[in-house]
Amino acid sequence: MTQPATSTPKLHSRNKHNAGYDFDILCTAHEALKQYVFRNKFNTLTIDFANANAVLNLNCALLKAYYGVTFWEFPKGYLCPPIPGRADYIHYLADLLKETNNNKIPHKQTIKALDIGTGANCIYPIIGASQYEWDFVGSDINTESINSAQKIVEQNNCLSNHVTIIKQPDEQYIFNNIIQPNDIFDITLCNPPFHRSANDALSGTERKWKNLNKNTRQQKESSSNLNFGGKNNELWCEGGELAFIKKMINESKRYKSQVLWFTSLVSKKEHVKALQLALKKAKCNNVKVIKMEQGQKISRFIAWSFLSNQEKQLWCETRFS
Repeated sequence: MTQPATSTPKLHSRNKHNAGYDFDILCTAHEALKQYVFRNKFNTLTIDFANANAVLNLNCALLKAYYGVTFWEFPKGYLCPPIPGRADYIHYLADLLKETNNNKIPHKQTIKALDIGTGANCIYPIIGASQYEWDFVGSDINTESINSAQKIVEQNNCLSNHVTIIKQPDEQYIFNNIIQPNDIFDITLCNPPFHRSANDALSGTERKWKNLNKNTRQQKESSSNLNFGGKNNELWCEGGELAFIKKMINESKRYKSQVLWFTSLVSKKEHVKALQLALKKAKCNNVKVIKMEQGQKISRFIAWSFLSNQEKQLWCETRFS
């Protein structure tokens, strides 16, 4: 099966998937992947990315081969994330902490991160704990997601000492109920639900299928092969990602002395200016928009801190020295 790895250019320099997918390594790590690997018309090894089982087994192989995770199962219908892109977010967060800490990535044992909406797959804590040995709290409002993430943590020794899963009891809140009075977090992260309604989420799924040369009829007839899974709370909320992140900004003011950097992915570029304005109104002038390139796709996250430069320096001296 030896074949040059499929190229995935422009990922973060520390991303393990910069050289693409080496299917020899992946099939050795997870033999079940082998049945889904084939040569395309360009004589390149690949899988059918419209096949949910193929994508799931690819992810299992990646997690086994590169992240030390041997158990990764979650209920059918929940999001199955693209791991290289998720890893990029973690690596750019490490760069943000590095920049704050006089160009040094902080000592691995000191970082505590909060993943808002960790999901049934628990992917950000997996990558962060594996790559940087950060400690994570993962929160979610969905009971099934909480149970699934907790099982993943319990079944992997590499996670059990680094990851804590907490249920958000009230869907009106994001940080409230999760950040306790004595908690300190160096970074928060979030992949917010970006659609405004269930219909918008369905339209987005249909667009992705068209990009994979699948029509709507095939989608409905082959729902078991739908790789773009996701429950309502994962895909949409009232007002979409803009409303969600604005709510996050509003709540973050209450915890401004307990968090070094708040961050969130922003899927739509046109939302950035509105979020910058919301942060200005929140009297937060320390804002960064960080671009991430993944192949031909450009994504970004917004980061904000209420701490002054002097307070950041003191934080780094206290936490990272």
